[in-house]
Amino acid sequence: MELTDKQREFYEYLRRCRQDDGNLPSLRRAAGELGVSHTAVAQLLAQLEKKGMVRREGRYSRTIRLLPGAAVRSSGSAGREVPVLGRITAGLPMSAQQEWDGSVVVDGDLFGGDELFCLRVSGASMRDAGILDGDLVICEPRHYAEQGEIVVALIHHEEATVKRFFRRADTIELRPENPDYPAQHYGLAEVLVQGRVVGVVRGMHPIFSRAG
Repeated sequence: MELTDKQREFYEYLRRCRQDDGNLPSLRRAAGELGVSHTAVAQLLAQLEKKGMVRREGRYSRTIRLLPGAAVRSSGSAGREVPVLGRITAGLPMSAQQEWDGSVVVDGDLFGGDELFCLRVSGASMRDAGILDGDLVICEPRHYAEQGEIVVALIHHEEATVKRFFRRADTIELRPENPDYPAQHYGLAEVLVQGRVVGVVRGMHPIFSRAG
């Protein structure tokens, strides 16, 4: 999808508003915060709607929906929208959450592959790998891991964590990247790999890492 710079900036503004307070702004609020006319905002919305990026319910309705799965292309860079699926821990394991929690737009040239997803990190155990509390990790789905890769792992079918993966003779080691946290060891049947971490988003800016 080709967007002009103004259209992309406006789309990113709408996305930030949704992330910050869970709601999209009224036309009046958007015009005031962006320093443009009410008419300019309406025109931008109409353009984004025509390109399949948003949907309005009624011509003058305040209800605006960002359409999940919309791809963005601007200034020669191919973008893709990646869903955020709940939260994951980089400390002790926590109960897995699979609810949809918005999305982020990342550079499709850097983050390829099918069915990418994001998880928000809670905790500091992967600090030395550049994964901080509050970051989003970008993951590619996978049910296996190579030695030393950073993965999303499901423990006992219900607790999720992000760690480096090492397979031993009869155990799985999930190793943190912070000396304040101990490595965790589980039986082979107790750990299910859900995906490999391929990047990090911090402050809505992707950090390309291909971790692992």
